[in-house]
Amino acid sequence: MGGDFGPDVTVPAATRAIGQYPDLNIILVGDEDILQQALKDARPAGSDRITIRHASQTVEMNELPQHAMRNKKDSSMRVAINLVKEGTAHACVSAGNTGALMATARFVLKMLPGIDRPAICTALPNIESHTWMLDLGANVDSAAENLLQFAVMGSVLSEAVDANQNPRIGLLNIGEEDIKGNEQVKEAAQLLGNGLDNANLNYTGYAEGDDIFKGGFDVIVCDGFVGNVSLKTGEGIAKMIAQFIRQEFSRNILTRLAALVAMPVLNAFRRRIDPRLYNGASLLGLRGIVIKSHGSADVLSFNNAIKVALVEVRESVPKRISERLQHHLDRSQTQ
Repeated sequence: MGGDFGPDVTVPAATRAIGQYPDLNIILVGDEDILQQALKDARPAGSDRITIRHASQTVEMNELPQHAMRNKKDSSMRVAINLVKEGTAHACVSAGNTGALMATARFVLKMLPGIDRPAICTALPNIESHTWMLDLGANVDSAAENLLQFAVMGSVLSEAVDANQNPRIGLLNIGEEDIKGNEQVKEAAQLLGNGLDNANLNYTGYAEGDDIFKGGFDVIVCDGFVGNVSLKTGEGIAKMIAQFIRQEFSRNILTRLAALVAMPVLNAFRRRIDPRLYNGASLLGLRGIVIKSHGSADVLSFNNAIKVALVEVRESVPKRISERLQHHLDRSQTQ
């Protein structure tokens, strides 16, 4: 029921996913009457693999997480996360209030052993392929040990989703030199450097802001304040470039003709950087899979968030993170 468009997007995205993945079953959680009508309008094939679980409340997009936790125990968000805890569902996908989703998921599902804080992680396009980046806003401040935990989680996610056996990890900083950065980053660099053997991490050093999109790193680690600012900056630059291209090609008849000639290249460029294909951020560190979709997601975007959840379920991402952390903790205790 969440996001800017609610069932107008989530239901068609779900029916599309059902058609794409024969082994997928989806539980739509929310107002049963509204969802039944949306499902009827969509007329999906394979509708027997879509069920509805009624929830009488909805968390508003601007609602405080604490208020939602106390007063919205039958919200679609809370019911969906409860289904994951019960084992009725393998994952939860939501476009709703990020703070409420994070707080509710943490309260209901709890943290994996060895993880102090969850982190929001998603893939961002780069010149080579894509970069996994975390944290993107769950934690404004993060201690060095938290950044080490983020590195472990990001590395496992890259291994699981990309079949990358040795993900290159970078720590986001204001320069590549050892003397650069604040105390948390410097301390995290020491932990990552010293923890290569006991955490099986391929830490390759500091990453700068342009490395996010340049490539060279498979995983980039930072605190949520820096990560969220970087993410929103990248989104703004992409929108600005798209607007500049439209303006330049619409200046006069000659530029419009040039646009027609260049259309195949422009379409290919648009597909390559289309943010909808990267929608679906993982809330890592929980004892279950929760995927956050962008609130303004359209059908294609939300469909991709469902795909992210499906991949993480198939690859048992929380279990793999837990096993890696346990190995790290065991080695640390014996040294």
